[in-house]
Amino acid sequence: MNEMYTMGLSLHSWSAVGFLVVIFLNLFILISSKDLEKYKRMNALYLMPLMITILGTLLFTGIVMMAAKHLSFSVENIIMIILAIVLIVLEAKRAKGLKYLSTTKEHAFNVYKPFARTILQIEFILVVLISLWMWFI
Repeated sequence: MNEMYTMGLSLHSWSAVGFLVVIFLNLFILISSKDLEKYKRMNALYLMPLMITILGTLLFTGIVMMAAKHLSFSVENIIMIILAIVLIVLEAKRAKGLKYLSTTKEHAFNVYKPFARTILQIEFILVVLISLWMWFI
């Protein structure tokens, strides 16, 4: 049982690192992108599914770890649950903003970029802070 818990903890940590990498990749592609249609296509086909998959992996491994600890709610677990909800809401806002972005308006992408960059930076900072807290506790 102890080996399974250790493996789950390792998978959860690697999922957090993977989520940070995907956020950074998403941020890099957002900043370097010039064409709205190409960015929307890349986001719909690759970035959003990858982001949701890794976030799902992170949440699933967290749920398994909570079950292994017999659902003992500690301060750390409650903060991670709140963080998961915040990340889901932020991703939904970013995706909704991109979905309804008009490709016919000339400066629409320039208006969306700071909004999306802010959301991605907030996500990155939150995940780094919670990861550092958990890794060095």
